[in-house]
Amino acid sequence: MKDRLKNKFLDLNSKNQKALVCFTTAGDPNLAISEKIISLLPSFGADIVEIGIPFSDPMADGPIIQKSSQRAIRSGINLKKILQIVKSFRKKDSTTPIILMGYFNPIFQFGLKSFFSKAQLVGVDGLIVVDLPPEENELISKYSKESNVDIIRLITPTTNAKRLKKILKSTSGFLYYISIMGITGTKKPSVLSVKSSVTKIKKTSKLPVVVGFGIDNSKQVDEINKFSDGCVIGSAIVKIIEELYKKKISEKTMYKTIDHFLTKLKISC
Repeated sequence: MKDRLKNKFLDLNSKNQKALVCFTTAGDPNLAISEKIISLLPSFGADIVEIGIPFSDPMADGPIIQKSSQRAIRSGINLKKILQIVKSFRKKDSTTPIILMGYFNPIFQFGLKSFFSKAQLVGVDGLIVVDLPPEENELISKYSKESNVDIIRLITPTTNAKRLKKILKSTSGFLYYISIMGITGTKKPSVLSVKSSVTKIKKTSKLPVVVGFGIDNSKQVDEINKFSDGCVIGSAIVKIIEELYKKKISEKTMYKTIDHFLTKLKISC
């Protein structure tokens, strides 16, 4: 289905709601549990599902997501299996947008043409390549356009107006504003600072702007959603998975805990 992302934001806007984007690392803590969590996220309140592609050297990620990548790699996850997870998801859900987020190396090793072709086939809507700057976009632009897979770009607190214009030339779907300086899950965002940046971005682009990094409670979501188009919840979900898996808590309890956590956040959207 084309334009799932566009339609999702239009639908939310018509209801005066904001997007709850939920991230989890594919294959963490193992393939079976990961696939189940991903399949359940929409019923827990996720408007957009963001699936992390595990990588051995995730430079933009903090300790929580780094460890999730390590667990996933040990469990035997790979890009082929991740695409299969998306394929299985689409058998039951044809409307929830799915974003893949990761680093360029695994995608390049898989084969760019093959990756984008298969991503379109199974129902991937967007891609965030953390370490591929807009200057290198020509490496994937042809394939992303042919496959109708949106290339979503990260914007940071240090992105100036000139840089933003360059980023916007190769961005579609939505813009992902990183609310802190540094890696994921290590700091709390300054709402006033984020508001100032997002307001400036919205004067330059009509694309939806979602805010991520360091968001883990309903108060933050409520405050940020007053000026953004949604929030990304990542490390907080991964942390729940890690803690409950370590304690050997039942899978059922794990799913209920994630459900309870996200349901509270969704109320603020």
